[in-house]
Amino acid sequence: MNVIEEMIPVVEHLKRAGYIKNEKVIQALLKVPREEFLPEELKKYAYIDTPLSIGYGQTISAIHIIGMMCEALDLKEGQKVLEVGTGSGYHAAVVAEIVGKDGLVVTIERIPQLAERARKTLKRLGYDNVIVVCGDGTLGYPPLSPYDRIYVTAAGPKIPKPLIDQLKDRGKLVAPVGKDIQELILLEKRGNKIFKKKLGQVAFVPLIGEEGWKEY
Repeated sequence: MNVIEEMIPVVEHLKRAGYIKNEKVIQALLKVPREEFLPEELKKYAYIDTPLSIGYGQTISAIHIIGMMCEALDLKEGQKVLEVGTGSGYHAAVVAEIVGKDGLVVTIERIPQLAERARKTLKRLGYDNVIVVCGDGTLGYPPLSPYDRIYVTAAGPKIPKPLIDQLKDRGKLVAPVGKDIQELILLEKRGNKIFKKKLGQVAFVPLIGEEGWKEY
């Protein structure tokens, strides 16, 4: 495996801080080249643990947030995962590394320019197990449902019901909820029961769509 040398100190810090423990998450973060998903002028900041602008009012999440969400999802090889909010495509690439070639990541982006850019970047880097869809992520993607895991990279007023409906039994979903104060929520589906756990306060761009914010 080709290790991204610049990511090593970041990962070591995240391990010490307790954000990441799962070896699969650690190895995925060490392998995916974050700079490839950034505009040229921001590539030099790729291995600083901070969100960065990718245009159109959107950001690439801080590295610790991606690690924390992957940890909470408890991703396994071979799983089918839905991502709402492709953005740059970096988060999808990290998840694709974890679920492996036998797994699948379906990622939805509402902004056509970002969807196309992410699609090209992922293809160029060889992530054939990622499908990029342009559309309203708050409605999920029924054609390939149900999903083992779902995660949302923008904060809405609630966890969209279509996403819960498209989650498999025993599946897990992670999403930020709120406006001024946002909570990262872990949802688990067990039969007809839904269990939720707060993972801490976060700051994400707004989730726009039919089941998200209509205006922000």
